[in-house]
Amino acid sequence: MQNQDIGMKFYRFLDEIYQIHLPSKHSFFACLAKFPPEKLCSPNLLGNLYIRYQAACHATRVMVYCVPHLDSPALRVRKLRIISDDDSLKDGDTHHYQLSRAFSNMGAELLIVDEDFGSLDDLQKKLDPMAADFVSLVQNIYPKSLGPWCVIEMFADDWMRALMNSLSHSFPLIKEEPYFAECFSQGVEERHAQEAREITKFILMRSPELLIPTMEGAKMMATGLDRFWFGLEKLLRDSQ
Repeated sequence: MQNQDIGMKFYRFLDEIYQIHLPSKHSFFACLAKFPPEKLCSPNLLGNLYIRYQAACHATRVMVYCVPHLDSPALRVRKLRIISDDDSLKDGDTHHYQLSRAFSNMGAELLIVDEDFGSLDDLQKKLDPMAADFVSLVQNIYPKSLGPWCVIEMFADDWMRALMNSLSHSFPLIKEEPYFAECFSQGVEERHAQEAREITKFILMRSPELLIPTMEGAKMMATGLDRFWFGLEKLLRDSQ
């Protein structure tokens, strides 16, 4: 197979993953949008949604430092630009802090303080089994190929919009929270998705033997995300 064909095959594979596993199609977001506002306003329920979602995001932010094959100076620079959008915002802000403020402003009981989101091994002990499984999955497969990273970056804009729109039925001001507003206004996640695809295509064209493990990792991440959304939906349904 020609190297260019390998790159296009990977792009087609990602497009298939996108159509099959697009987060906004998951029933969790419809369930969240229809959830009775008087119940969703529960500080404990919001707190449990928060800890699961923040833990999942935290895992990907931690493990992006460990993705393989991006060893040259130019590739490290490109990866760092993505990392800095999450962890190096103006005045020391981060997406993590923005998210915790957004949930706090909705009235959530923050069951874990910001700085206790550290070791992924320790974090898993504080989570429900489904969220812990997702954190463990990210921890285990991010260092093995660029596929899982591609999937997360490819889906982030979609799930963030779905989460914001679903929460807005009960919390109209959520759309003004910087976690959402700043990200969407600057096209941050869309830029990350494009960059992750292009970098991975470059690596695969240079090292074709990585194609199969990269696709396998992407598939594992996509199905893991599906299970994670199901866990959040189960939390809502068990709260009714």
